[in-house]
Parts: sequence; C-alpha cells; structure tokens
Amino acid sequence: MKTVTIEGQLRTEFGKKATRQLRSQELVPGVIYGGAAEVNFSASAKAFKPLVYTAEFQLTEVQVAGKTYRCILKDLQFHKVSDELIHVDLLELVGDKKVVADLPVHFTGASVGVKEGGKLITKMKSLKVKALPEYLREFIEVDVTNLELNGNIRVQDVKVDNLEILNSPRIPIASVVLTRQLKQEEAAAPAAGAAPAAAAAAPAAAAAAPAKAAPAAKKK
Repeated sequence: MKTVTIEGQLRTEFGKKATRQLRSQELVPGVIYGGAAEVNFSASAKAFKPLVYTAEFQLTEVQVAGKTYRCILKDLQFHKVSDELIHVDLLELVGDKKVVADLPVHFTGASVGVKEGGKLITKMKSLKVKALPEYLREFIEVDVTNLELNGNIRVQDVKVDNLEILNSPRIPIASVVLTRQLKQEEAAAPAAGAAPAAAAAAPAAAAAAPAKAAPAAKKK
C-alpha cells in the first residue's frame, strides 16, 4: 500500500495566537491520536498535499522528535473563505487494535445489463470498514459482470475477508438502468404490434354490423 511520509515538529504552544503564527509560516497543525498518548505536531502544508488531495486510501508515516507514527487520515479542516487546509487529524495504527476507515470501491467487469443496452450507475465511491491494521487495503473490488438490467449490487452483496463493512446492508452500490433509447424502443414495440391488430379488426367489425333497411316504396 502506498505510504506518504511527513516530517513534523512537536507543538509546544497552543491557542489562537500560536495557531495563526504557524499558518503564517505555511505550517499546518495536526494531532495523532489512538496510540498511547496524543501527539500534537505541525508540518509543511505542501507535505500534506499527497495525502489530502487524492481519492486513494493511503497510509501515513509521521516522523516527529525522532519517532515514527504509522497512521491513517481521519479528518480535515479547511478555511471557510480561502479553502486552505488548517488542521489534520490522524489515527495511529496499533497492531491489535481495530480501526474504522473509508476504503474506495473499484468496479471491475463488463455488466450483462450494459451489453443489453443499459447504463451502469455507480452510487457509492467508498465503503466504511472496521479491521485490524494489517488487513487494510487500497480499495475494495466489486465485480459487476453479472449485473443485469434493472439490477442492483447492494452493500450486503460485498464480501471481503477480514473486513467488517459498516454501511447499511440494503444500500445499493451500483445499478444498471434502462437508457432513454432503450425505454423508447420498449414503448414503441407494443404500439407497433397494436396497429396491425387494430387494422385487422376493422373489416371484421364492418362485416358484423347489421345492414340498413332499404327505404319503403311510396304508395300511388
């Protein structure tokens, strides 16, 4: 699994003034929790970019005061106006302690329903899982090969060894829906079949109709 290394410095001062001073130096404050003790540190904003601006799930090794902390990203805070990164929360990975993480979903295979003219709609980009650190992975693979028209793959259909999926089981992850063209073709098919039937029924109806009586002759 890809790992991002960040070199940081321990924070010794706290409060708004200290935080503003860090940001003026293009440093971002962060905290590492989940281990024996919380570690407050700061690091260059540039160092966080490979971790923050990506959809991939990655590990992080933070080097602070001669120690290395193996972590995963838990939370981010951005400035409301400038949209700059202003705080990072990391969770330290401890060997025998399960953690909760969001893992990206990668869809594989060519859906049967798509081959029949449908459209694949992906509804979830990640799944929330609980696992020991050793079983974390870059992504969860979901095969859509057998997904038919109007079919769904739900959370409960995804089975991954050593991972407990925490999302609601009935939530759809992916679906194959009818495209507009396919809907039009299906609507046109019954209409086309109805027209000949109506035409054939017309002569029969005419033949079944009673003939009008001829007008009576006038008496002289």
